[in-house]
Amino acid sequence: MNRRQKLIVVEAAAGFALIMLYIWRLRFTAPRAWVLIMGFFILSHTLRGERAARLGFRTNNFRECLRTMAPALLLLTLALIAGGVLVETIRPISPEYGLMCLLAYCPWGIFQQYLLNGYIANRLLAVSSTRYVPLIAASLFAGAHLPNWFLMLVTFAAGYYSTKIFMRYRNLYFLGLAHAVIGTLLFVVVPDSISHHLTVGPGFFSRIDHRGNVPDTTRVVKAGTPVESAIVSSTLISAPAARALPPLTYR
Repeated sequence: MNRRQKLIVVEAAAGFALIMLYIWRLRFTAPRAWVLIMGFFILSHTLRGERAARLGFRTNNFRECLRTMAPALLLLTLALIAGGVLVETIRPISPEYGLMCLLAYCPWGIFQQYLLNGYIANRLLAVSSTRYVPLIAASLFAGAHLPNWFLMLVTFAAGYYSTKIFMRYRNLYFLGLAHAVIGTLLFVVVPDSISHHLTVGPGFFSRIDHRGNVPDTTRVVKAGTPVESAIVSSTLISAPAARALPPLTYR
């Protein structure tokens, strides 16, 4: 490994470390620190002369990507919904509310895919074989979802395949859309006793009571009882959506 490759490794590691630092500490003690962190990423792209298309912000092959990958995404969507119906874990929310969740999630899905692929995977490709890049990227993506074991399993698999798709198409818009669809469906069909309400970082522990149980807000509760927001602000995956959506009231 030459000096240039070593610098790229340090750069990728620094970016990941900043993400973890924000998740575990800065978002509580210095929430505006994300501006400085984004400044680090932008400076990195600028110094390397990386243009938007190189990062995956391109539309010219979106239809091709959608035509090729949409059948698999549709199959996964139907499988998740069918599973939720069979085990009766579908959240009692209206289709309109579900659509709002999806739409609010799309920008956040694109942003996560940018961090995973536009930044991390792009740097890994400069120092490692294409055979190993998806595995390394997926491991880092799963690590960013500590300590939620459920999300770590999901994001390892999702990170692996999204990186492979990125290496083929370099289209963050499709990946962000797929990310939003899968994330929204997981919220809708997976009970909180398993998903921990899709919470990561320190917020994960606040959802476990003294007996080690996780409150499950998936089931229908007494009519008129207000329940916490469907997507909480402490959730890494969907924090922007929490601010965009009204509180959820179960029937």
